[in-house]
Amino acid sequence: MSVTVKICGLTSADAVNAAVDGGAGLTGFVFFPPSPRFLAPVAAAGLARLVPEGVLKVGLVVDADDGFIEAILAAVPLDLLQLHGKESPERVAAVKARFGLPVMKAVAISGRADLRAVRAYEAVADRLLFDAMPPKDATRPGGNALTFDWTVLNGRAWDRPWMLAGGLDAGNVAEAVRISGATAVDVSSGVEDAPGVKNIEKIKAFLAAARPEASRAD
Repeated sequence: MSVTVKICGLTSADAVNAAVDGGAGLTGFVFFPPSPRFLAPVAAAGLARLVPEGVLKVGLVVDADDGFIEAILAAVPLDLLQLHGKESPERVAAVKARFGLPVMKAVAISGRADLRAVRAYEAVADRLLFDAMPPKDATRPGGNALTFDWTVLNGRAWDRPWMLAGGLDAGNVAEAVRISGATAVDVSSGVEDAPGVKNIEKIKAFLAAARPEASRAD
């Protein structure tokens, strides 16, 4: 099975190049100031220029207002907006209509009951992302190196393409894909030495683990 990989929280040219050269299908840039992976739009614009045609550039925002999103898009040519906060289905629809870009909505999962919220987002989002529920004292909704019970996704069918996130790394991504049935995965903390500090070798290892067929072909 072919697995698409998104490397999120990219903050350096070396990390972007490692993601692209390793075969990532999506690159992620974080526009959430409390995050150690936060980028100002001007910095993200420089990194986005390194991403070739065919690899999607994703902008992650958290409960952002229209003015903030507009400022990002004025500087950075994004292909996809990732809404990773508590945005309602109505807000997702409004963002998509206002900015004319596909939208991916993150849904926090701690157990099977959290999947009830998904159907409302299917009607308005272009993609879904299932991430681990953050701790109550967390300062950010994702990138916390936490997993969740992947079996809750096994055998489930959704009307939109979806990605698995939350605590993935080179050592567990193959198992996560096998258990959840995911065909796309998203990693950030699992390819870092410290929050916001990407490790090039870990990026390469993750891509090889998630895409073993591609690695053998290389």
